[in-house]
Amino acid sequence: MTVDTLGIDIAKNVFQLHGANRNGKPVLKRRVMGDQLIEVLTQIEPCTVVLEACTGAFYWARKFELIGHQVKIISPQYAKPFVRRQKNDGNDAEAICTAARQPHIPLVPKKSIEQQDIQALHRARQRMVNHRTAVVSQIRGLLLDRGFAMAKSITRARRLIPDVLADLDNELTPMARDAIAELYDLFRDLDRRISDFDKKIDRVFRQSQTCQRIARIKGVGPKTATAIVAAIGDGAEFKNGRHLAAWVGLVPKQHSSVNKTVLMGISKRGNQHLRSLLVHGARAVVRTALNKSDPHNQWVNQLRERRGYNRATVAVANKNARITWAVLRTGGPNRGAF
Repeated sequence: MTVDTLGIDIAKNVFQLHGANRNGKPVLKRRVMGDQLIEVLTQIEPCTVVLEACTGAFYWARKFELIGHQVKIISPQYAKPFVRRQKNDGNDAEAICTAARQPHIPLVPKKSIEQQDIQALHRARQRMVNHRTAVVSQIRGLLLDRGFAMAKSITRARRLIPDVLADLDNELTPMARDAIAELYDLFRDLDRRISDFDKKIDRVFRQSQTCQRIARIKGVGPKTATAIVAAIGDGAEFKNGRHLAAWVGLVPKQHSSVNKTVLMGISKRGNQHLRSLLVHGARAVVRTALNKSDPHNQWVNQLRERRGYNRATVAVANKNARITWAVLRTGGPNRGAF
């Protein structure tokens, strides 16, 4: 029994294996418990192990590579079309194995422990930001219910909410004032926690030469640079910069047939957090380009006049993604737009 490609449907405790030979014929079907998985794979000659990108995939990829296997990680959306008949662990593992044998299936970039650590910082910070937004929205709603209108701005919330709470002559009852004060304390605590995460991300940025090279691109700061390195490493999984931009979701969706080409809005595929950071950075570039006359800003201004503010912003984000890939792959300084 020679296994050429081994698809594994991973879970918390139970793992389904499906192995195929060079001709695609199934030669191994087995259900394995988690504490036996490494022992079972040690008994199989080195082959290509394929996993779906999900929780635990990068951990197991590192473990399998240590015992001599080559590991590929694919997106679940590419394995789903190959699921035959009913959905179960066996069919899922077979679909993963079949999908990996297709020459056109793109791979998910593997992550090291350091990359996952940086990604954990970003995800935890984003969770705090989401909580803070929810708390401010609730405070705004409670105040609006009492006749106090407040604009949608974190900065204005920091300035106006203490004034409303301190004014004892307004129409807030003691009970409502106490409730809003508690929410405002939670808001301030989240502010502090977000600031702590910002400091940790800045520390990672200062310790990484790669991040500092990426940050020389206009519209890319410490948070975007560290998020890029955490998401794609050295960019080796991408053939060129355009593939990276498409993976992030900065290219139009296409709905074309025969000679009729229809381009729609941006696809929004890939890493949502990374795309958001690139677009926010590009928005700053477009906003500040009006009073500048260097070639890059002239291009931005012409694009803005021709296509509008939002399209120009996405175009700048797309270009920054491509330049970032070039910087990562060449390992040298950016020769593009500064």
